[in-house]
Amino acid sequence: MTMADQHAPVPPTPHITTPITADLLRGALDLEHTAHGLQPHRLPAWARAQCADGQLAMVEAQPSGVRLVLRTRATTIELDTLRTKTAYQGAPPRPDGLYDLLVDGQLAGQASTTGGNVLTVDMATGSIETQTGPTGTVTFTGLDERDKDVEIWLPYSEITELVALRTDAPVEPVPPQKRRVWLHHGSSISHGSNAASPTTTWPALAASHGDAELVNLGLGGNALLDAFTARTLRDTPADLISVKIGINLVNADLMRLRAFAPAVHGFLDTIREGHPTTPLLVVSPIHCPIHEDTPGPSVPDLSDIDNDEVIFRAAGDPADRAAGKLTLNVIREELSRIVTQRATEDPHLHYLDGRALYGEADTADLPLPDQLHPDEATHRRIGERFAALAFGTGGAFAPQHP
Repeated sequence: MTMADQHAPVPPTPHITTPITADLLRGALDLEHTAHGLQPHRLPAWARAQCADGQLAMVEAQPSGVRLVLRTRATTIELDTLRTKTAYQGAPPRPDGLYDLLVDGQLAGQASTTGGNVLTVDMATGSIETQTGPTGTVTFTGLDERDKDVEIWLPYSEITELVALRTDAPVEPVPPQKRRVWLHHGSSISHGSNAASPTTTWPALAASHGDAELVNLGLGGNALLDAFTARTLRDTPADLISVKIGINLVNADLMRLRAFAPAVHGFLDTIREGHPTTPLLVVSPIHCPIHEDTPGPSVPDLSDIDNDEVIFRAAGDPADRAAGKLTLNVIREELSRIVTQRATEDPHLHYLDGRALYGEADTADLPLPDQLHPDEATHRRIGERFAALAFGTGGAFAPQHP
């Protein structure tokens, strides 16, 4: 070896491009091949075809709880994605979504991407404008050069098309773990609204505490007792199931008490067709002062839209409860009654009052910033309490030992 050879720079390790396939992804129920790559969906194609609602199409494609899971010795990981962000006309830009990197279950990095598309929503008219943009790259460097399990959790608030995965060492799928699969359905709070990052939504935190594999069907604005959602829950393999019902029915002023009770029964009947003995936990709404005794709909206060947060108010009339309009207290009472009635023949059905997760007393130190959605600290409180109440001793999801 010559002296020049001894001092020559070491060439960088060539990056390996690995096709992104289903065995590298968890938390998605469908994968769509697009012109750019692979787009995870949280509802199957047949379910998406049964509803033409634009908001549902947007939120089910936002990959809350979806993550890449792989085993590798790589020290550098690059992920090309095409994101689609949501913006609101006249409101400040929303923060970029975060990608959380876990190494052997521990948070090891966070990053955002650039470029992408923007959907601008006019809350006054409901119209949407689309602006297209380029693909961006998320890069994680400095990882230990050893065999390790790596998870990249995708942003819960950005539609994400997966374009390319590059590493400086080969990757392989992680074999299925023995952890129980927890299938959860709920509203924007379960989706992750205002959480700090994808692994700090309350369901992700609760799953971590409960040592469960999360499949999150929290669908912002769309926990509406839809039959296609019930059939999706029915057909999805799971060891544990929870459904958080109530706030979106009030938000949308969607139905009256006469329709609500049969709809809940039908929703639970459908789930039970595929999961006759799976622990099934019905969770009522957390405390939300504007709708405890005032019906919906929830409407944004557009007069104050220049502030950092859009504030919501209840537009219904409390007097309309007599005509069957729904409030959160009405829904909690009815859900408790329904579960109590059904549990006489279904010992694996359980009820959890959402106020045990976040109640009136919690509003003193952790008020809902926009009157509807929790902040980062409240997500953590709800996740920890759910883990204790559901996964802890005596809870609906407590491990059953022979």
